[in-house]
Amino acid sequence: MLPAVGRIVTPDGVVNGTLSVDGDRFEGVLERDGEPTGWVLPGFVDVHCHGGGGFSLANGDADSARAAAAFHASRGTTTVVASLVSSPHRFLLDATKALAPLAAEGVIAGVHFEGPYISAAKCGAHAVEVLRDPDVGELTELIEAGRLADGTSAVKMVTVAPELDGALEAIEFLDGQGVVPSIGHTNASYEETVAGIDAGAQAATHLFNAMRAFNHRDPGPIPALLNDERIFSEVVADPVHLHPGTMRFAFDLSLPAWTLLVSDAMDAAGLSDGHYVLGRHEVEVEDGVATVAGTDVIAGSTITMLDAVRNAVRLAGQSVEAASQMASATPAELLGLREVGAIESGKYADAVVLDDDLNLVSVMRRGAWLQV
Repeated sequence: MLPAVGRIVTPDGVVNGTLSVDGDRFEGVLERDGEPTGWVLPGFVDVHCHGGGGFSLANGDADSARAAAAFHASRGTTTVVASLVSSPHRFLLDATKALAPLAAEGVIAGVHFEGPYISAAKCGAHAVEVLRDPDVGELTELIEAGRLADGTSAVKMVTVAPELDGALEAIEFLDGQGVVPSIGHTNASYEETVAGIDAGAQAATHLFNAMRAFNHRDPGPIPALLNDERIFSEVVADPVHLHPGTMRFAFDLSLPAWTLLVSDAMDAAGLSDGHYVLGRHEVEVEDGVATVAGTDVIAGSTITMLDAVRNAVRLAGQSVEAASQMASATPAELLGLREVGAIESGKYADAVVLDDDLNLVSVMRRGAWLQV
């Protein structure tokens, strides 16, 4: 499964050699002489994913979530967060309770609520009728619904539009609870965005997408998010969501240490065109582009993190090492996932083996080879 000598991307740089694994952990990297072939990257960490392989991470069904996670693992995403779309509070509570055991088991890394505390003006594929202002009482119940035996919560991230009533209080509360508040689906001004960051926001949900556009006299959220080192910026690296020039701009300005690749994938990732469902919307996929049925509103993506890595390299001119950092180490750092995200001794043995052209060869998760 591993090349005799591969280019292994480690936190200290690229090492020509092979991996040493002890059980489900990396023991180290063994340097070898010889001409290296292919790449060995740390397993990808996707903090924004709704489903894939025909299965949903967002419908609150544990069996479906398990299958979706297995699909993405087979494509190199060895750590995935289940992103739920805007829904009534009761549904989010029930979904969190259903998914929490998967977080305890390590099938998923946790839950991300991409709404309902978002702007109706920038809601994208979210159903307007369930959107509402942030409520600390609701958030408390959701965090408790995800409470695990070790005292932590499966709830890892919540997207909030900072201009909404109660948003700054909610951001402060989430930050205090160890949950990442992420600014997204927002029509905020520059000043409102800065206020959200000052309140404790740590991330930008799919930077550029579902945000007030940049204007030189009314800059809005984008420059506030890009220019602040307290913010980790998600980028959906596909040419549907972002022009390659925009990807390059974001990567070069924000830098890999503050930029994370996400798939924003829905159920159709890895499948053919057709009819699907995302949250409360019917979705049509044509030529790999997912839109709310009967509209041109983008409804997530159909890419995997492997596609995002390739696009960062091929379309946006990034090095393999930089793309690897944005796909693994940076998202792991954002969520405080200390046992994944890098090939180094003591971390989980999660690795993606690619050939010289970045084609998938094999995937290791927790020290075991997966069928790809």
